[in-house]
Amino acid sequence: MSSVIEERLSELGYEVPDVAAAVAAYVPALRDGNYVYTAGQLPFVDGKLPVTGKVGEGEGLVYPEQAEELARLCALNALAAARGVLGSLDKISQVVKVTAFVASDPSFTGQPGVANGASVFLGRVFGDLGIHVRSAVGVAVLPLDAPVEIEFVFKVQD
Repeated sequence: MSSVIEERLSELGYEVPDVAAAVAAYVPALRDGNYVYTAGQLPFVDGKLPVTGKVGEGEGLVYPEQAEELARLCALNALAAARGVLGSLDKISQVVKVTAFVASDPSFTGQPGVANGASVFLGRVFGDLGIHVRSAVGVAVLPLDAPVEIEFVFKVQD
């Protein structure tokens, strides 16, 4: 039986990647009762970061529009991590919480716009079940010099 959520992703032009390998001593996702918590997901594509650095406007910085796309990649990697512990994304009954960390140039204050890359994507994939609470935080630096890292909490049912 195919996954309704994976079919929806395919209609939108996406495929759930393999679970990104942990870059330290943790697991990508963990189920606790009716919730799945992901570790911070980096915007890996085939095991590599497509771009590194701080988000902001100007030469040598990652432009906000590009960072928004990286946030979408973080969400896609979170779905891979969730599927890894659930077996099927159809078990997700609600996206509960999204916490976005944006490595920001000191003058950059557009973290919510960057986080929208993940939020809008999840809304397109899950519809009303994708509505969630969220925090978007600017930070000095992230692991591997990633511009964006995002954690997710999903409510699940068997």
